[in-house]
Amino acid sequence: MVQGLSLSTLATSGKSGVYGSIASWRKHYKLMKKTPITSGTDRHYIWPQYMQSLFLTGNPNILSHRNLRVDAGWLFKGGGQGLDASSERSESANEDILIFFFQLDLATRVQYALNLEQYETAQQLRNKLTEVKAEVMRQQEAKRGSSSKSKVQDKAISIIRLRADLQHAIESENYALAADLRDEISKLESESLAASVNALAYENVQYSFRLGQKVRHKIFGYCAVICGMDPMCCESSSWMEIAQVEKLSRGSNQPFYQVLVDVHADPNLLVAYVPEENLLAPDQPDMGRFDHPYISFLFYGVDGAGDFIPIKQLREKYNRPRHEVPFDSEDEKPGGDA
Repeated sequence: MVQGLSLSTLATSGKSGVYGSIASWRKHYKLMKKTPITSGTDRHYIWPQYMQSLFLTGNPNILSHRNLRVDAGWLFKGGGQGLDASSERSESANEDILIFFFQLDLATRVQYALNLEQYETAQQLRNKLTEVKAEVMRQQEAKRGSSSKSKVQDKAISIIRLRADLQHAIESENYALAADLRDEISKLESESLAASVNALAYENVQYSFRLGQKVRHKIFGYCAVICGMDPMCCESSSWMEIAQVEKLSRGSNQPFYQVLVDVHADPNLLVAYVPEENLLAPDQPDMGRFDHPYISFLFYGVDGAGDFIPIKQLREKYNRPRHEVPFDSEDEKPGGDA
């Protein structure tokens, strides 16, 4: 969690310091893309500090205080496809993870304030946490269509009303109005059908991979860990064009995964958004080293297959069951004597 910030500082930062920062995330996040980072140590230090600066003070200029340098370029090339690994890099997935981090940190600070019997501070923190949760919910509904059912119901009611208006217009021989109403009804029916399909997809999707599972990219070959999932591609049309989603055999209507890319493979890629058809699970348990600055707050250990165990809040975010492969013996656990 974020270190070095007093409760009083957090509690007295204005509403725009939290809510406004989330709303304007994409503007501030562009600075992070340009920040030179050359080592795992730098990245482990800078990301929590950047989160503190951005969300709690609205000032991402903390990065200017670090003398860091970057060597641009991508290590993975897509053979013959005109793609490299950067084509699947996702800023929206990265901001989604960092906002999740911020929620966890706020919740921890609420409990810390309660432990110290600082009840006024705890209430201020709760208020900020409520703001963040409301904004996150709004963004998730817009991105993932989780409000599709209510949209279908709202549109159905609107269609009923418009049909009544249409009947009245016809009886009144107001044919110009009737034509406009028919067009509006047709538009709403199409939107209602799309919302119904979207809602059905979210309810019935089957994922081939689990949260925390180690995977390998079929094309670019890097090792990654699943940290999020959508039943279909939820990225922008411009992102899908760059990633050439239309050339995928299963297109955009397949599960897409937020994955953390091993920093030893490429410290710049960080988070990618990958279609299910481009991922492979290892045939054997992978107990090899995997490093990423987000591992420590999304997962709390590894299981007997070498996969990471997601924290409860992450499982709840994606409504996924707990899955943990047990170790065969105590000696096989990481850090054992064997």
